[in-house]
Amino acid sequence: MHSSVKIFSGTGSQYLAEKIAQRYGVSLGKCITQKFSDGEFQPVFQESIRGDMVFLVQSTFSPSDNIMELLLMIDAVRRASAYKVVAVIPYYGYARQDRKDKPRVAIGSKLIANMIVAAGADRVITMDLHAPQIQGYFDIPVDHLDSSAIFIPYIENLKLENLTFAAPDVGSANRIREIASYFNAEMVICDKHRKRANEIASMVVIGEVEGRDVVLIDDICDTGGTLAKSAGLLKEKGARSVRALCTHPVLSGNAYANINNSVLEELVVCDTIPLKQQTPKIKVLSVADLFAVAIRNAYENKSITSLFIHSQLRNK
Repeated sequence: MHSSVKIFSGTGSQYLAEKIAQRYGVSLGKCITQKFSDGEFQPVFQESIRGDMVFLVQSTFSPSDNIMELLLMIDAVRRASAYKVVAVIPYYGYARQDRKDKPRVAIGSKLIANMIVAAGADRVITMDLHAPQIQGYFDIPVDHLDSSAIFIPYIENLKLENLTFAAPDVGSANRIREIASYFNAEMVICDKHRKRANEIASMVVIGEVEGRDVVLIDDICDTGGTLAKSAGLLKEKGARSVRALCTHPVLSGNAYANINNSVLEELVVCDTIPLKQQTPKIKVLSVADLFAVAIRNAYENKSITSLFIHSQLRNK
């Protein structure tokens, strides 16, 4: 007997899971989360999943209830005799805690990986981890999708004349280099120094941007301070236009004000995290098609290489 695909959603990603299920061609599975007066909650699956391959869609953005709900869902599916359980995590929270960069701190991304494996997940599908090596924190297979599959067509449609790509920090250089190679475009780096988290002390631009249409690319936009300061500095250096493409719109604190008051033409993000408010300067592209294809290929034991940028570079 062959297993069938069932797609369910946690509370935080219902909006995205519905689109993924629709693109895949199935109805979103029936699951509710019962809440108790003391704050505890319990996911309850309202249909049989015995022998099925179950995909649980839940980004682990704030609050931490989203992580706990995902863990409880994985445990429930495992105990309900599913054939396999796959955690589909469009945005993997705590990914910025990927190393011990100072004494007496946790490596949060490793701890979360341990919890997901311990709960019983057989596989993880995620997108644009803050550090690709986080895949190695899991003792199960990880399909790490690349937002370039969404951003590249968007950039192509802009038809910018003097395209230059900018990395908002040194850590993003490798990501930008691949996309710049695809377009045979130049790249620059905005090198920043922080006093503390979410606070930039200084920034310099490495490279030439005068008269160029600059596209900043990053994986996360949190407070928007880095993007706003980078865009302002690029314009000061003579850039003709500056826009930003970021996968995960965390957008906390004064982020919306920072973006709206910046010189950015636009901020383009994915729907891995729902926007807290709508603003004309922020445009959302959906990852639903990409995840639907990844789910189908995982179920059919097919390669997902075609969803990565290096495949697009090879086939260009």
